[in-house]
Amino acid sequence: MKAGVVIFPGSNCDYDIISALKIFDFDIKILWHKDKNLKNCDIIFLPGGFSYGDYLRGGAIARFSPIMEEIINFANKGKPVIGICNGFQILCEANLLPGTLLVNNNSRFICKNVYIKVINNNTLITKKIHENMILKIPIAHSQGKYFVDSSTLSEMYKNEQVIFKYCDNFGNITENSNPNGSIDNIAGICNKEKNVFGMMPHPERAVFDFLFNTDGKLIFESIIFYLK
Repeated sequence: MKAGVVIFPGSNCDYDIISALKIFDFDIKILWHKDKNLKNCDIIFLPGGFSYGDYLRGGAIARFSPIMEEIINFANKGKPVIGICNGFQILCEANLLPGTLLVNNNSRFICKNVYIKVINNNTLITKKIHENMILKIPIAHSQGKYFVDSSTLSEMYKNEQVIFKYCDNFGNITENSNPNGSIDNIAGICNKEKNVFGMMPHPERAVFDFLFNTDGKLIFESIIFYLK
């Protein structure tokens, strides 16, 4: 399976994803933001970081990189695209996912482990995870507050597009367990067609034993299971 990892100026989690994908024996293709060829990849990852310095908004400039036209066409053909953190922001800016990511409620950069609950386990990234399972996954962002208007949010629930919600270590979804102020504690979503995914937590940073957290492996194992 060929996995493309897109690198924008300012990406800094690209090699985190590459290192994680190597564990699962993906054939990894590095895709530069100016490329116009996706190298016959089966799945595309947009990594975290600060593409173009997060000027204007996170992902607002990267959305116009030449490679994004190819990624939009790729997604519109039903092929899988996954955006993590800044990658999530880019996918929202490109209108491949609904909503937007705003500045955290505390106006600060937040870097810590959080807990997320699996709301929908019938997707490419959750197929090997039990519904309502609690995962410990790190976050690292200053613009991670997911927002969408109420009518779109209703449609998202109707279409089962909400995948992860922030919770505490017991699975309680509360205001205190919401690190950034995201609407309804939302941490990860997909499009209506369920082939484009975005999440603010970093599963690629939770796959190695030496980090004392391997919950992120379940997400990559789900991807492999689905693609096979």
